[in-house]
Amino acid sequence: MSDIEKCIELAKSVGFDEAVRMDAGTVVLHDEVRATCAEGKCHAYGHNWTCPPACGDLDHCRSVVARYSEGIIVQTVGQLEDSMDYETMMDTGKVHKKRFLALAAQVKALYPDALCLGAGGCGVCEKCAYPEPCRFPEKAFSSMEGYGMLVSEVCSANGVPYYHGKDTITYVGCCLIK
Repeated sequence: MSDIEKCIELAKSVGFDEAVRMDAGTVVLHDEVRATCAEGKCHAYGHNWTCPPACGDLDHCRSVVARYSEGIIVQTVGQLEDSMDYETMMDTGKVHKKRFLALAAQVKALYPDALCLGAGGCGVCEKCAYPEPCRFPEKAFSSMEGYGMLVSEVCSANGVPYYHGKDTITYVGCCLIK
């Protein structure tokens, strides 16, 4: 079994709805995505070690991503009662975060140099220690968006749907291992 196949099996074992091979060469980091972070709508910009600007500028993020050639994309898909079903959106996000933390720990145990990027802010701690030192740097992870990725573009470039139909919500993460 290849390294990627192992990671896909791990992802499926923790419950992800989708887990597919990812070509790291398809990743483009966009200034516009990082500019959205800087708008501060999620209130993590400048307040979290794994979010911009603390996770590094785009040149730094590009140099990190450039070390990898492949990995996996994982998704958690939630079925909403309607487009305003905020409770299910939040619950699905919590499920995704729990799955991602479990996956990232297992992937890092096998591949210590893996780059695991989740959906939204880190969330390992209820409140980030920023600007004090990170309490769990070995568990902390940045988001795909924080690194400047347009998530729908990464999914499309790797043949995995981002949109799963009317009244669905999709949370996406990735682990680059090689």
